[in-house]
Amino acid sequence: MTARPGGRARPAADRVTLRRHGLGHSAVAVTELAFGAAAIGNLFTPVGDAQAEEAVDAAWQAGIRYFDTAPHYGLGLSEHRLGEALRGRPRAEYVLSTKVGRILEPAPGAGGDDLADGFAVPATHRRRWDFSAAGVRRSIEESLARLDLDRIDIVYLHDPDDHAEQALDQAYPELHRLRDEGVLGAIGVGMNQAELPARFVRETDIDVVLLAGRYSLLDQRGLAELLPVAAERGVGLVVGGVFNSGLLADPAPGATFDYAAAPAELLARALRLKAVCERHGVPLRAAALRFPFGHPAVASVLVGLRSAGQAEDAAAMLRHPVPDVLWEELTDQGLLPAGVPTPLDPRNGTEEPS
Repeated sequence: MTARPGGRARPAADRVTLRRHGLGHSAVAVTELAFGAAAIGNLFTPVGDAQAEEAVDAAWQAGIRYFDTAPHYGLGLSEHRLGEALRGRPRAEYVLSTKVGRILEPAPGAGGDDLADGFAVPATHRRRWDFSAAGVRRSIEESLARLDLDRIDIVYLHDPDDHAEQALDQAYPELHRLRDEGVLGAIGVGMNQAELPARFVRETDIDVVLLAGRYSLLDQRGLAELLPVAAERGVGLVVGGVFNSGLLADPAPGATFDYAAAPAELLARALRLKAVCERHGVPLRAAALRFPFGHPAVASVLVGLRSAGQAEDAAAMLRHPVPDVLWEELTDQGLLPAGVPTPLDPRNGTEEPS
């Protein structure tokens, strides 16, 4: 598993430094804001090569040094574009994660597009679930080729909902062997449910969980079991989906929650959250990005980004001041359940961003 030579030089300087947090017992530390690269794999709508590169460049200038991708995203397009955009950057300065569990098999003559799986790309390949040891090794070899790298910092078991036993018995041990070989630095599981990741935290020595959509201002299901057991065992949490696929970015009729039309009661709740934030001069996006850091297990918040403007906005929102009184009012109004830790809670040890 070796990187191919070549690549254009990139400037190493950045304007902003974001804090980093370590993951589990690994040597990997991620910036508190992460670049989710599904969008540059043409999630739902096309993104041009230049726009994808500009998004990564803007994220780099904003201080983001953690980038997440997967073979699933655009049938490998996300990995390819991310590798191109990072080529020439100092390799020691950034952290990159990808995922295993879906093998991409060529589908010659298939025709059509991949929109049934969410991506506006030609259906040149089909996905095959595979959490076997051989499948994991093959998946990582192919990811390294698309990324043009010789190692990956974090590898997640991707959505093993229906493959838990194979992922635990075969994929996880193989990731350990690959880590011993120096091919990867940290092991994790990435899912949009909280229950099975809690089992992985209890039964393995994973370093990190990527939890999508289950620890946000609207959905705190991750707090029931996963976040407490992660904090107890020293496992880092990367929280994705803090906008719940759009509802907390811009609550309005037609907004989506978990990639479907938002139910009326959730839209009403999001509008109430927005009204409280506006009374304190805080964009709802800023509160949504800041909220997860109330819990001590949370190391980073991952945002899907498809343009330079979105990358710049995410960084600006993370830095936007959020007064303690806002969190107090959200709790007093029942918009956050009693007992949910907020960034003002002295138990979390989280500082406001500088």
